[in-house]
Amino acid sequence: MQMRRLGTIGYQEALDLQADLVEQRRRGEIGDLLLLLEHPPVITLGVKTRNNRTNIVASDAQLASAGVAVFQSGRGGDVTYHGPGQLVGYPIFDLNPDRRDVHRYVRDIERALIDAVATFGITAERVPGLTGIWVGHEKLAAIGVRISRWITSHGFALNVATNLSHFDLIVPCGIQGRGVTSMERLLGRPVPMAEAQAAVEAAFRDVFEDL
Repeated sequence: MQMRRLGTIGYQEALDLQADLVEQRRRGEIGDLLLLLEHPPVITLGVKTRNNRTNIVASDAQLASAGVAVFQSGRGGDVTYHGPGQLVGYPIFDLNPDRRDVHRYVRDIERALIDAVATFGITAERVPGLTGIWVGHEKLAAIGVRISRWITSHGFALNVATNLSHFDLIVPCGIQGRGVTSMERLLGRPVPMAEAQAAVEAAFRDVFEDL
């Protein structure tokens, strides 16, 4: 599995890059690949929303004032936020021929993220019926994937040092009554992005290269 750390790139640029890499993976020109990056502030709508912006609670004026763009993403799930300090991962994996199980794929991403944050002393868990990883009633990482003919794209967003106030602009993932948190908030200290990236890379290798 190859890892690429891309720094901060725009959301549309990331969409275009993923589309290109998915086709390269389909043609066998590249192997499995995990992209790690950050986005400028952006709210993304998953296919579950059907372009419905009900779970964006901020007005257009508030979004503009905060410098937050809105995109229809093409991934699964509802509405979420990406921004600086959040580690976004886009796996470009070929699940053919023996990993063609969407539920298992999402659970494996959750397992890798749980293992990654555990190296910092954070105990996260799954919540039955909900995707992502959680600490208590607060979501630490969101997951929204796309699978086209068993080639994956989109992926996860792990809150490392994210501006959590920006989640007040939305109902995160359309889930009422639950909050969001970050690694820095849980630990009460700065978490260098490079350390979080290294932990995620190691956990993804452990989980996905053993399959």
